[in-house]
Amino acid sequence: MENQAINQPEAQIAQRQNDDDVIDLVELFYVLWGHAWQIILCLIAGAAIAFAYTYFLVTPLYKATSSIYIVSASNNSVVNLTDLQIGAQLTADYQELMLSRPLLEDVIKNLDLDMSTSVLSSMISITNTSDTRILKITVTSPDPQESADIANELVNQACIYLPDIMETDEPNLVEEAIPPAYKASPSYAKNLVLGGLVGAVLCCGVLVLRYLMNDTFVTPDDVTRYLGVQPLAVIPEADLGEFNQEDKKGRLLKRKGAK
Repeated sequence: MENQAINQPEAQIAQRQNDDDVIDLVELFYVLWGHAWQIILCLIAGAAIAFAYTYFLVTPLYKATSSIYIVSASNNSVVNLTDLQIGAQLTADYQELMLSRPLLEDVIKNLDLDMSTSVLSSMISITNTSDTRILKITVTSPDPQESADIANELVNQACIYLPDIMETDEPNLVEEAIPPAYKASPSYAKNLVLGGLVGAVLCCGVLVLRYLMNDTFVTPDDVTRYLGVQPLAVIPEADLGEFNQEDKKGRLLKRKGAK
């Protein structure tokens, strides 16, 4: 019996400690709901900051695309199955060789570009449509005309340079690049939504952190829940108005008289 009496308080203390470690999701929801206006303001502020950053600091980029068809015919005859298989293998070689340094240097020289081959290479994207021998050359640049010129010149140099290196037929031009009328990036709508979400999430994170770090008792129920003690009375906090001011004046006069 004595052991049970001793263990009972310890069990209650352990139970209360476990309760302290549990987050009340309902209470947390009401905490966030009570600060809904702050969350909305942070959402609007985040969206406004993202829009301003995108509009004033991000350079618009344009994409122009040209495409070529890899040809492989034996003795200029009708293309057979073997030629198709060889053409499919040549496609991967074309993707690699079109970004080679000599070819890019010729593009820079012919267009009089003020950039290095590494910078030019980073602007170029070469993709192969699935199950085809068509290569799409896409160039991204802040200048729409420049992006089209680079894509077209790259195809022209590839038609001259690569057949000699690979000893194959010259690829056929499928589509010539034209200057794009609309920018490819950035997306104002996307950045606006992301900025608003980031602002709202940061605000919610601060509110949740404040809720978890707050160990003060706000209501009598908090005393009962965390300490296991039922409060006998609650002293309300109120402003006594003129009585409170007169009491302060009386105490000041007493202090002056004592001096």
